[in-house]
Amino acid sequence: MHPYGNDPAKLDRYRAFWARGEARRPLVGFTMIGWYPLEEFSAARAWGDDGYITLDMIEPEAFLEDHLRALREGETMDDDLIRGASPLLVALPWLPAMLDCRLRLLPQNILGEERRLDWGEALQTRFDPDHPWFRRFMQFAGMLVREADGRFPVSHSPELGPTDLHAVLRGHNESILDLSDEPEQSAALLVRTAEIFRELMQTIWRGLPRWHDGYYDAQYSLWSPGSIVRMQEDATAVYSPALYRRFVQPVDRMIARSFESSFIHLHSTSMFLLEAILEIEEIRCVEINNDVGGPPLSRMVRYFQRVQERGRPLLVRGSFKPDELRFLVDSLDPRGLFFNIMVTGMPEVEQLRPILGM
Repeated sequence: MHPYGNDPAKLDRYRAFWARGEARRPLVGFTMIGWYPLEEFSAARAWGDDGYITLDMIEPEAFLEDHLRALREGETMDDDLIRGASPLLVALPWLPAMLDCRLRLLPQNILGEERRLDWGEALQTRFDPDHPWFRRFMQFAGMLVREADGRFPVSHSPELGPTDLHAVLRGHNESILDLSDEPEQSAALLVRTAEIFRELMQTIWRGLPRWHDGYYDAQYSLWSPGSIVRMQEDATAVYSPALYRRFVQPVDRMIARSFESSFIHLHSTSMFLLEAILEIEEIRCVEINNDVGGPPLSRMVRYFQRVQERGRPLLVRGSFKPDELRFLVDSLDPRGLFFNIMVTGMPEVEQLRPILGM
């Protein structure tokens, strides 16, 4: 048995996914880790659900056993996933902390607080590889790499994209007003935040080993033969398509072309921007959440189909009832299709496997 279920033979399915090669069924993974992975760590549960996170609360060794426990689900799931790790999974917004945002502890989540900087301060913001929060991230990642010893990949963390960083630096309300009140300053700040995002990801990857000559994103258990980056622009949920094309397309294109296997994370609230996002040919893959309380899949499926019509690999993540999953399997092309499915236990896995052709 391969540790954590990480049989290198699985990588052929990932290669086919990126190439949208012939496939009898989708790439499929199951996980019992939900939307709020902070709950997975006993050291984090001791923090409570109020106050602020400080650097001395992040002692990497205190989180190691829970990381390994989460990986061990791969030894019983018998799915297509390669399982790996990033520091604190997806529970901590490292990049806002690196930009001197205070990290506010909320029930089940951590939020980087707005700084509300003036334009001079905001435009002077830089990525600093000597920042204490970056050094702690790399210390944490280094511990995971040593523990892995080649048995599992270690990745970057999921981080806020340029529009999200604009919002935390200037303030969420201010960042929207900025687009009309200070368009030149807004465009300059989005270029700056995109450069920060890109430099962070490139610096992290220079410090991490490849896994079987490929790259990896731990949030989605997504391995790639080429350099990978997870993009995000959640703040654009209140942008118009015209604003996205004017202000965000150029910086998203710049980030995407810097990595061979760029993919973008989207929610149902961003589907009105999907066509504008798909105009960026450099974005190789689209990930869309099946959000709790979001539109029914009968409405979302046309967006999934549109991604496939434009020749992009599609990753859909969330929980699915059997009839919902059957509907998606019947409606979508298995080529370049990846279902990353959250489950409550093995009985649910066994119920869903036949629907997926497993």
